Amino acid sequence: MRRLRPLMVITPATDVNALALLKDLAHALLSVRGEASGVAIATDLLRLYEQSDEDQRRGFFAMLATDFGPDETILAAAWKRYCDDGPAALPALARSVEAPRQELFRRLNLAPGGTSALVRMRADLLVALDADASLAMVDADLSHLLQSWFNRGFLFLRSIDWSSPASLLERIIRYEAVHDIASWADLRNRLDPDDRRCYAFFHPAMPDEPLIFVEVGLTRDIPDDVRAMLDPERTPIARSEATTATFYSISNCQPGLRGISFGHFLIKQVAADLKRELPALSCFVTLSPLPGLIRWLRSTLEDQADVDLLARIVSGTALEGEEEPAARAFLLQHAVTYLTQAKNAAGKPRDPVARFHLGNGARLERLNWNADRSANGLRQSGGLMVNYLYDLARIEENHEAFAERSEIVTGAPFDRVAQSTMGSVDRART
Repeated sequence: MRRLRPLMVITPATDVNALALLKDLAHALLSVRGEASGVAIATDLLRLYEQSDEDQRRGFFAMLATDFGPDETILAAAWKRYCDDGPAALPALARSVEAPRQELFRRLNLAPGGTSALVRMRADLLVALDADASLAMVDADLSHLLQSWFNRGFLFLRSIDWSSPASLLERIIRYEAVHDIASWADLRNRLDPDDRRCYAFFHPAMPDEPLIFVEVGLTRDIPDDVRAMLDPERTPIARSEATTATFYSISNCQPGLRGISFGHFLIKQVAADLKRELPALSCFVTLSPLPGLIRWLRSTLEDQADVDLLARIVSGTALEGEEEPAARAFLLQHAVTYLTQAKNAAGKPRDPVARFHLGNGARLERLNWNADRSANGLRQSGGLMVNYLYDLARIEENHEAFAERSEIVTGAPFDRVAQSTMGSVDRART
């Protein structure tokens, strides 16, 4: 009976030795045929990678870019056969186009904890990519695989409450990206009351690591101020009194999955679960930041008076007399322009939160002045927040309009602000 070799005992190595060993393990993993041996080699490689320092990891990525790409000779021959023979030669061409590093990533995924390790590896890769654009091809291959592995059909939704495992609750505190959780008492205030809910999406290969979590407040009306949502002294309402579910914090938990879409109906699933639990709910909205507004404004403003006014808004300085309505009109007008006209290279809104919710089928419902006076809220959006409204009967229609034609569906409150701020700004400047 053939005996499996033991896992390697890996000790700290020099840059050269570590890279040479990583390369040897990568070639061995691609050449081995037995699955059990492959799992052992994959485990060794991932363990050595985890023990490597930043420079060694960047060297590993550079090696993947230069030594594990498609064979140009084989690719050229496959292309010639395709040109000569047509579609019959397409399968061979497709095989020759795929870089060996893709198969390497697939085999690494077989190791225990391989999926989590590859997600962490991509987080490192994204950092390295900022300094070395030649690694883009490595990221493209790994992203391609992660996109298929983290397809929406594989994810499952779990409710999180104060009785959830402490290790999971600690992750919620750590991963909160919108409104910092200051303490365990603060977390309990978001999970334990009758009018609070929290949901997280997980992947079967990472059952203890949330991918994205959503904090929900049950309210009587559409909120216009996040302070009321987060106030530890607020009086909770009975769930039976709630008509509105407000998604006030949505956090992506895994840096290595940045840019990987989990599908376009995540919020719809959360809303559907809430509706089943609480049939009286009739309105599903967000209270969302505009994380790129101030950065965009600073890159576009030319008039020094506007620059000075923006600085006063962001600083949180008290505005007196006519300053307050002028500042309000100024910021609302530019927020309307930012959300509806400022586009990225793909022709979608520059604001990542807007892209997420509009892509999930929401409509742009309302802008809220002075809704987040925290230091972060002022710094990124001048205190403005947005309500995106999810009309469950029209989510698919809104999604299709946005995905196919880049159309942004807006609600009456937003339209009124868009129409009124133009005249208000003109009057404020005369």
